[in-house]
Amino acid sequence: MAKITKAVIAVAGSGTRLLPATKSMPKEMLPIVDKPIIQLVVEELVEAGIKDIIFVTRWDKKPLEDHFDHSTALEDDLRKNGKEKYADMIEGIADMANFIHVRQKGPYGNGTPVLSAASIVAGEPFVFVFGDDLVKSKTSFTKQMIEDYEKNGKLMIGVQEVPLEVVNRYGIVKLREGTNEIEDIIEKPTIEEAPSRLADFGRMILDQEFIEILRNTALGKGNELWVIDAIKTYVNNGGIFLAKELKDGNWLTTGDPLNYLKATLAYAFDRKELRADLDEYIEKLYCKK
Repeated sequence: MAKITKAVIAVAGSGTRLLPATKSMPKEMLPIVDKPIIQLVVEELVEAGIKDIIFVTRWDKKPLEDHFDHSTALEDDLRKNGKEKYADMIEGIADMANFIHVRQKGPYGNGTPVLSAASIVAGEPFVFVFGDDLVKSKTSFTKQMIEDYEKNGKLMIGVQEVPLEVVNRYGIVKLREGTNEIEDIIEKPTIEEAPSRLADFGRMILDQEFIEILRNTALGKGNELWVIDAIKTYVNNGGIFLAKELKDGNWLTTGDPLNYLKATLAYAFDRKELRADLDEYIEKLYCKK
């Protein structure tokens, strides 16, 4: 079985729900305390042993591309001013992995980034990630998925239980009884239609067979190319596609103001140097109500 060393990250979205902040800044570059969203995603992948990271981008993502390149002038300036710690930090970002940037081509939809990067992952299984989904866990969730793949060789997608009242916002997974094998995925079902509370999110292990199915998948909802439509076909053709449930962690989407703020607070409260002051500040805000 081929070892997984490559990841494709979809970062070609426009960030409409976070305008005007995303007018001139990629949404994936918005800070979670003092790190961009996308750096936290990359750190999860690097912890999992990923060596090559393919960003599927578009014309306005240059700040993201620059973030993972060396900034010699900044590094030299920091060292001249005795700020070695910061210089090492900045230099280390570019050295985390081999970064490749590909422009997205094709129809709208979350399946298009996979096809845009297909030639770079030819012949290999790979990780596919949404660039605005964070997974906060003690051990890299991607690492957990890869370890499972190395044992069973099955494709998979990350899932997490969500409250029943919000199942209509997500793709909800139906499992075969007594297993973690996907029987069906229903996109944004009503509460009555939802077969479970397991919502899928942007962590997947895919392979070449899946890419070929995706190439032949018709455009679906909103005239877009959807990964879940290809998963349905894969399962209907007799393939086994697993749902990897996130436990001892939390999936944090950052694509809208409220969830972005929740994610920022979740990471901020993990910082020992910030927590006490944050607790005090939030208590004061609450008392003012």
